[in-house]
Amino acid sequence: MHEKRYDKKLEDLRSPARLVMLDVQRVAQLALEKFHPESVLDVGTGTGIFAEAFTRLGMQVTGVDANLEMVEAAREHVPQARFIQAAAEAIPESNNSFDLVFMGHVLHETDDPVRALSEARRIARRGVVVLEWPYRDEPLGPPLSHRLHVEDVCRMAHEAGFQGFGTIHLAHMVFYYLVQ
Repeated sequence: MHEKRYDKKLEDLRSPARLVMLDVQRVAQLALEKFHPESVLDVGTGTGIFAEAFTRLGMQVTGVDANLEMVEAAREHVPQARFIQAAAEAIPESNNSFDLVFMGHVLHETDDPVRALSEARRIARRGVVVLEWPYRDEPLGPPLSHRLHVEDVCRMAHEAGFQGFGTIHLAHMVFYYLVQ
């Protein structure tokens, strides 16, 4: 398994403290405001936290994760969504098949972040949202060495072919929106 991929207990992903930090409803609402999606591909879905939020907002959701355990957990938590096992760099979906591609806490875990962003761009009709940990040392989340600088995410987005991007700094996360 890739050294940066999440390898702790699955139930830790849904701990109350982590859910507060993720600000799930606000993140989902920001994604809606930016792209007005009806369909969402949740890349790196984990246990389906954001897939669940998007589903509650009435969107058609598909989640992908490289880890089969995560896919199975997501299916249990969000039975109304579709989940498949796939790496962020090689998603088995057609071009322009989802209004929004959401990448929550997965970019820093990929083997090739530019390739993962290129895949997201290929699949998205309207845009891509990337949610990442800020580049600062904190007790929750990945170690500092696995976190991404804002400038690096913006550079990678440009390399992947995005024409525009912006950031919104939340209390514990950075919300990036990438435009085709």
